[in-house]
Amino acid sequence: MSRLAHLASGPYAPPAPTRVLTATSADGARVHVEVHGPDDPAAPIVVLSHGWTCSTAFWAAQIRALSADHRVVAYDQRGHGRSPANPACGTEALADDLEAVLEAVLAPGERAVVAGHSMGGMTVMAAAARPKVREHVAAVLLCSTGSSRLVASSTVVPLREGRVRTWLTRRVLGSRAPLGPVTPLARRILKYGTMGPGSASGMVEACAHIVHACPRGVRHAWSEVLDLLDLDHGVRELRMPVEVVAGTADRLTPPVHARALAATLPHCVGLTELPGVGHMTPIEAPEVVTGKIRDLAATYLITDTAAHVEESA
Repeated sequence: MSRLAHLASGPYAPPAPTRVLTATSADGARVHVEVHGPDDPAAPIVVLSHGWTCSTAFWAAQIRALSADHRVVAYDQRGHGRSPANPACGTEALADDLEAVLEAVLAPGERAVVAGHSMGGMTVMAAAARPKVREHVAAVLLCSTGSSRLVASSTVVPLREGRVRTWLTRRVLGSRAPLGPVTPLARRILKYGTMGPGSASGMVEACAHIVHACPRGVRHAWSEVLDLLDLDHGVRELRMPVEVVAGTADRLTPPVHARALAATLPHCVGLTELPGVGHMTPIEAPEVVTGKIRDLAATYLITDTAAHVEESA
């Protein structure tokens, strides 16, 4: 893609990985994986799963902050970023890809905290009962996500909830129209739909470059998956500790989803609603999201990691 896929400098520019590899999914799809941080078996491991129309660049702030003392793994969902498009689009494919990433980067017995934003959170729900997830995931952070009824509950279209709003929302989110270059108008539209009203211009610029770099065919194909999403069963299978974060100004996955997740999860360890924050929580509230990931790693990984290192010695 010729347009800039992310900012090249500043706090929202993704740092260079220490290692790049390709994970091969169950159907042969190739998944681009980046590893950041120290090559230290004692360092806790964090896996970052981004959302619809995004890429590993979306996690730049978290990677930059956590990689000083964590092994940070970020991967591109199929068709996004540097992962090639694949005709298989669906929640089972997302689950396959996450399992492939975990198998590629984690040794037997190693565990990680997985943070999923939007479709990345749905990925974790879809994979909740998978063997590799049960083996390797110690705790989960779900950011700005939901398990079902995404289109019906979205408030992107400013109408009362009902069939008309759902019909219009489906056409807005599923549009095949090209997004084109990042212009002032494009930034305003993106900010309205996906970010809180107080989002700084640098945050909006970062999100705009990432989202506009997503191929329109990929954007449309995955919009259809999200339209039909029903992962309520997956929520009940997430038996490890899970923390939930949402923005009160999120139009794509309003806080009703976060509250439903918190009420359904077998082991919810916290629900945080961020006033005035929109859908792009890792970029809009980087310190909060990074802090949640760090706290989960400190609580659920440090003991595991120390025990694994002792057994390996």
